[in-house]
Amino acid sequence: MDLNWLRDFECLARTLNFTRAAAERNITQPAFSRRIKALESWVGTPLVNRAQYPVQLTAAGAHFLPIALGATSQLTETRQAIRDADRAGSRFLRFSALHTISVNFLAPRIDELQKKIPDLHTRVVSDSLSTCCELLVEGAVDIMLCYYHQSVSPLIDETAFARKDLLVDRLIPVAAAAQTREQGWDLILTSGPPIPYLAYEPSSFLGMVVDSIKDNQKIHAETIYVDGLVETIKRRVLSGSGFAWMPETAVSNEIANGSLIQIANEEWTAPLTIAALANPLTFESIAQEVWREL
Repeated sequence: MDLNWLRDFECLARTLNFTRAAAERNITQPAFSRRIKALESWVGTPLVNRAQYPVQLTAAGAHFLPIALGATSQLTETRQAIRDADRAGSRFLRFSALHTISVNFLAPRIDELQKKIPDLHTRVVSDSLSTCCELLVEGAVDIMLCYYHQSVSPLIDETAFARKDLLVDRLIPVAAAAQTREQGWDLILTSGPPIPYLAYEPSSFLGMVVDSIKDNQKIHAETIYVDGLVETIKRRVLSGSGFAWMPETAVSNEIANGSLIQIANEEWTAPLTIAALANPLTFESIAQEVWREL
């Protein structure tokens, strides 16, 4: 059982529309459908009648809905109570962030902040974009860090939060220098063997940004691996397995030392804004100082 399956089911029961529910949950419609099917497999019977339009809950789905609502509500309230009690004793400033932002931007930034603010204690949750958004909306974290792109943004009510843009990153296609020179890898070329491509999950934020970069343009590549984590794909890129689009902050050292190189021109890159969202009106003094310095 995945708690997200219950949240997906609650959203579908409210909207009665797979496309709209998937958009609210910030995943692709096929991925959303798979998660509903996974929940139905776990329960052991269909919960949704897909033959009707709009879709309707089956009798089993109608019976299961209040149980799902109660379970998620109770878990959320209990988690928040535990975290509030923990926070009261230790005064941790809580962050949620995408994995790659946590590793390549937030961790070194917190290190700098703790040198300026000795009393600063932090706790970071690194997770998917939808989970990071949920944690912020539920008040389980104080500050969320995420990417923004002109065609892909987190589905969150920004009117409820303050937004601070921290850095403009770039998503660039890179590959190991040795293999690139050996094989003559270049995304501009259309001849020769296809370049092995290490891709992000299509439903992930970076996966959707890459799709917007390609924008129906054909690339001379063959997808050989799919993963949701930048750091995992980066390891395979460094080993020479193929090329991938990487946030520049994640590969800046490797590009500087020459182990990785960009394999296409600027038309195949995309700007990514690292932004922080929070409700500073609720902050205590240390949190306010962090927000100013962040």
